[in-house]
Amino acid sequence: MAADVRAEIEKLREEIRRHDYLYYVEARPEISDRQYDKLFDRLKELERDHPDLVTPDSPTQRVGGEPVKGFSPVAHDVAMLSVDNTYSEPELAEFDKRVRNGLISAGSIKPGARPGGFHYLVDPKIDGVAVSLRYEGGALVLAATRGDGRQGDDITNNVKRIRSAPLRLRGGPSTRSGQGGWPDVLEVRGEVYWPQKAFAQYNRQRVEAGEEPFANPRNGAAGTLKQLDPRVVADRGLAFMAHSLGQMSARPAPTASEVMKKLAAWGIPVSRDARVCPDIAAVAEVIRTWATKRAEVDYATDGMVVKVDELDLRELLGQTSHHPRWCIAYKYEAERAETVLREVEFNVARLGTVTPVAHFDPVRLAGTKVSNASLHNFDQVERLDIRVGDTILVEKAGEIIPQVLQVVLERRPRGAKPIHPPSTCPSCGGPVQRDEGGVYIRCLNVECPAQIRERLEFFAGRGQMDIANLGPAIVDQLVSQGLVKHLADLYRLREDQLAALERMGEKSAGNLVGAIQASKDRGLDRLLAALGIRHVGGRAAEALAGHFGSIDAIVAAGADELTCIEDVGPVIAQSIHGFFHSSAGQETVRRLKEAGLKMISNLRFQMTAERRRPAGGPLAGKTVVVTGTLEGFSRDQAEQAIKDAGGKAARSVSKNTDLVVVGDSPGSKADKARELGVTIMDEKEFRRMLGKG
Repeated sequence: MAADVRAEIEKLREEIRRHDYLYYVEARPEISDRQYDKLFDRLKELERDHPDLVTPDSPTQRVGGEPVKGFSPVAHDVAMLSVDNTYSEPELAEFDKRVRNGLISAGSIKPGARPGGFHYLVDPKIDGVAVSLRYEGGALVLAATRGDGRQGDDITNNVKRIRSAPLRLRGGPSTRSGQGGWPDVLEVRGEVYWPQKAFAQYNRQRVEAGEEPFANPRNGAAGTLKQLDPRVVADRGLAFMAHSLGQMSARPAPTASEVMKKLAAWGIPVSRDARVCPDIAAVAEVIRTWATKRAEVDYATDGMVVKVDELDLRELLGQTSHHPRWCIAYKYEAERAETVLREVEFNVARLGTVTPVAHFDPVRLAGTKVSNASLHNFDQVERLDIRVGDTILVEKAGEIIPQVLQVVLERRPRGAKPIHPPSTCPSCGGPVQRDEGGVYIRCLNVECPAQIRERLEFFAGRGQMDIANLGPAIVDQLVSQGLVKHLADLYRLREDQLAALERMGEKSAGNLVGAIQASKDRGLDRLLAALGIRHVGGRAAEALAGHFGSIDAIVAAGADELTCIEDVGPVIAQSIHGFFHSSAGQETVRRLKEAGLKMISNLRFQMTAERRRPAGGPLAGKTVVVTGTLEGFSRDQAEQAIKDAGGKAARSVSKNTDLVVVGDSPGSKADKARELGVTIMDEKEFRRMLGKG
């Protein structure tokens, strides 16, 4: 019996690894998510019943993982050197000349030989974090950062949560002669990166939660890999792609391009866009072609890496103390322009953050006219030593976001005005304060007009109180005319006051008053999301409303009690507790109560009603998440159907989720469900379960 269980476990593991390979390397899945989940669930069940058969390289071991105390240093057996850079085709030709002269000196090619005699491998330079993955006996045993090239950090626990980095290689080992499968020791170098779609989605979630978005995918990936809690890594959807080799017990093939094909066969993702070129002219053509094509891929790339393909020739060429002589990175120049800084404006966001924004003479970059760029914070202003009147160099980061690169100091005019952090709020004149241990300055006045404008727009948004037609133009008039100085003032507005505003007639005014009054019944979860409490987004608000049921219960809870709630960690708990125990937070709750807003949870009320009914329903006691677009349901209809069937509709996937229903374009929630081993079903199965199929 034990032998049969062991055999079934091994078969399941191999089958799951095969489907991971087809999904992540070949991009041609053969089975549905539901079928994959059944395999995964069966493996989890067997391993739960037979814990002695669990191995570190089992696909189930990606899930979970407790926070670690820190990162241990790791010495690289083969140094992870930097790659030399070039920015022009003449410099590329010089590199080719150095390579040819080196090979002539080594006797590998003859002087005067035609161009060629060896090949170049050219592939995109991913703008990610350089890491090394070490496999022994086909199993991942170590992942490390590049560090200083000689020593990095052990990030194995975090890399194990990156699904495209295989825990075990496909196939089998090589023979004693080194032929066939993978060598016993195989060290793969590559980049951990944040796919741009996943990055954009995660940044939207951070903004929704009142957090600062990550500046770019590379910084976000680097910060994620240094998280002490591996579960954070699993939640963010990072990816890995191999591009080179470190230590190997045997050479799998004579050229790097052939080795890359073998890596792909063993389940390690490699670039599909790598090209083998017979000479430097062909290399230059590939680089020119990729200058436009690189905008089409889902990862940030800032150039192309050119490498001698033949591994034995690489050994002949050798390396300096800084970089290999057999490769070079061709970096694309970002489109830049010089302009003159005319003004720095201080913008105040809804959470009081004061952001310096540079306004300069318009310049054209990447096809659009640009005249302003965020300077992010006052530490950045100090680093740049930027002053009004300076000539500055501007580019579009990733060809999307305008940024100020540097000041052209030699062209600084007399009388250029330094930029100092404000001592008071630029909008209301109230006190400001720098975040403890941070770089941001915040206005402390909760009645600051700039904050009120931002908060009102946010409060009225679809994901919050959903007040139709309360857009920026109306909000601006309400604040500037003194009609709304606090969120609660919205609920005292009269039709005649609104009808007097620009572009508002009696009918529009009546509709807006109706929409404002209707928002009183949105419920506790939507109200919590709308209050603009720092770090509290939709899913944390829903978790709080579902657990406590009323705003009074939340106010009475201590920070430790709040921390125990799903989707509420220590930072969020402190922010919630601080808000409701501040004078401004208490005033907001009091005034909104007086205005008649519903401060108990609709979700909790409905769940209580469900408990009064006879037990049952196909989803009784289950937490269900809907992701993607369903044909037969709107999102609200699907969530109501879940509640009618006895279940709880949630917006985020966690270890407490029982089921995820996927429609078209499901996004990262389906991936997270698979990561956590949560059951996934499509709309057809969902309708059948509800008795509507």
